Amino acid sequence: MKIIPTKLPGVLIIEPVVYKDARGYFLEAFHEKRYSDEAGITLPFVQDNRSRSVQNTLRGLHFQQKIPQGKFVQAVLGEIYDVVVDIKKGSPTFGQWVSTNLSGENFRQIYVPPGYAHGFCVLSATADVEYKCTAFYDPTLEMSLLWNDPTLQIDWPIKNPILSKKDGEGKLLKDLLPLLS
Repeated sequence: MKIIPTKLPGVLIIEPVVYKDARGYFLEAFHEKRYSDEAGITLPFVQDNRSRSVQNTLRGLHFQQKIPQGKFVQAVLGEIYDVVVDIKKGSPTFGQWVSTNLSGENFRQIYVPPGYAHGFCVLSATADVEYKCTAFYDPTLEMSLLWNDPTLQIDWPIKNPILSKKDGEGKLLKDLLPLLS
């Protein structure tokens, strides 16, 4: 597997080994020992999630207060533009972001340690996204950073996203500062 570090500490893009032949393909989507030994991903995963979204849907930028979740994300069908934002107070990369395209064709994965906001938008007609979490989802702790916060200057590849009410009412990073650790 190929591990690609990003400018955000601990955020990794992973390209697993894919075995292809006339029948199709095979890959290990996750192997605890290998991902621990080779990528340093050691936190246990306690919950697996899957979402299906239509083109132009934007989910995020989400994070949990007090009990932050690390996430291991992959698109198993379709293509997404995945974004991670550093929201850790005092971090040298606070307010910076990284992105990558994840798809059922490129097999890329991204590891997002606790302490980051995460979101994605759908580029294909539909996309199925699977992700593992290091902490259980708690709706009372979930927060949403506004996807188009002008201070972040995220270069989203879509202009008029389909948003949930919660994501449309996300908070600016400056307004979230008192709640961040």
